[in-house]
Amino acid sequence: MSTAFAEKCRKVVCIGRNYFDHVLELNNAKPTAPFFFLKPPSSMLLPGKGPILAPTGVNCHYEVELALVFEKTMKDYEYKGKDEKAALSECVDYISGYTVAIDMTGRNVQDEIKKKGLPWTTAKGFDTFLPISHFIPKSAVPDPSDVTLFLTVNNQKPYNQHDSTNLMMFKIPELLSAISSVMTIEAGDIVLTGTPKGVGSVKPGDHIDAGLEVDGKVVEQSKISVDVAEKGGIYVFGK
Repeated sequence: MSTAFAEKCRKVVCIGRNYFDHVLELNNAKPTAPFFFLKPPSSMLLPGKGPILAPTGVNCHYEVELALVFEKTMKDYEYKGKDEKAALSECVDYISGYTVAIDMTGRNVQDEIKKKGLPWTTAKGFDTFLPISHFIPKSAVPDPSDVTLFLTVNNQKPYNQHDSTNLMMFKIPELLSAISSVMTIEAGDIVLTGTPKGVGSVKPGDHIDAGLEVDGKVVEQSKISVDVAEKGGIYVFGK
């Protein structure tokens, strides 16, 4: 198993609100087009490299996502007018494979920021706020538009999150067209494709397991197993 791909990442692009039931559970407006934000590569937490660090006063929410790992530069990819299956095949040609990612979010931080109309960077960018799995080769995921993401906290069953990527409102070609029309997706970059319903809070002492299934079987390279601990340091929410 490998995490070498993470060393080549210059930016992490994240799609927001791409599953309708997730939009509903957070009482957000349904987007009419894909929108995205950035997480710093410094927020990545590699397998076995320690816990998610929860800053003091921050309500930490988990959001499991399928992430695309790019091996070719993509710029101004045109999706409009293309057959969806053919467009997906074109897009997959730009990537080397996949990883499972947990887009950790300081939800109370984000809520305060949103009220002020400010960027989400603080809520999304804390160190360790992007646990990722090992690299998943394309051969293990024949159709990224139809895999099942799962996440459970403290071995809870049924899963906290457990839904198929076929529920994405905006499919992968449309997402990549929207991103690459604004900024070049470079080799090594990682694109997160959105989270399904079931997001919720974790606190120090909790444990998260996540991954993806293909045809009902868990892909071994996709597994994430990570604890949550106190961050410490000078940041205190609301201080």
